Amino acid sequence: MARPSKSESWRHRAERFIPKSWISSKRTTDIALALAGLALSAPILVLAMIAIVICSPGSPIFAQERVGLYGRRFTMFKLRTMKINAHAQQEALRSINEVSGPVFKIKSDPRVFALGRILRKLSIDELPNLVNVLLGNMSIVGPRPPLPSEVEKYNDYALRRLRVKPGITCVWQISGRSNVDFNEWMRLDHTYIDNWSPAYDIKIMLSTIPAVLFSKGAY
Repeated sequence: MARPSKSESWRHRAERFIPKSWISSKRTTDIALALAGLALSAPILVLAMIAIVICSPGSPIFAQERVGLYGRRFTMFKLRTMKINAHAQQEALRSINEVSGPVFKIKSDPRVFALGRILRKLSIDELPNLVNVLLGNMSIVGPRPPLPSEVEKYNDYALRRLRVKPGITCVWQISGRSNVDFNEWMRLDHTYIDNWSPAYDIKIMLSTIPAVLFSKGAY
């Protein structure tokens, strides 16, 4: 379980009323879109995995612990875009981190191999997230799931993003992603939490298409 805030107020803060039909509709939509997405992207996934193994020997799937709804930890699946054992090099690169807050990102990360950079630009590396959607750890739309080490540094305001299930795409994803600083990122996640509805999810999903095509903030 991720570390809670000192007061744990983020767990008990009153939220607006959400109709049960919206919740069941979201889960039904998640399952349908995840199944369709995996079926349609299967050839791309297979080719990408073969190419990854050729370019960087090792497992083409990257499994990493993330923090989800109410601080529950789960294993998130992605296509591997970095060299094996890249995480061990993170501290050595900490001084050139280009993102504010507890997040670590470098635009020209030396740990990312050439094919991995392309997969990231096109968001193909995130296709295995659809498996997480089927497992119920993630949704199609929701705040991106943070690392446990990031959550350890969250204040109460940031912890509130754990009030909803994490997702593959979100307001941050369509608003510039890594070009957005941490405080603005948190504000965008709160915007989603405060305004969520099935119609809002559809709007975000449709806006994700041009965001992926133009690769804004993707690295």
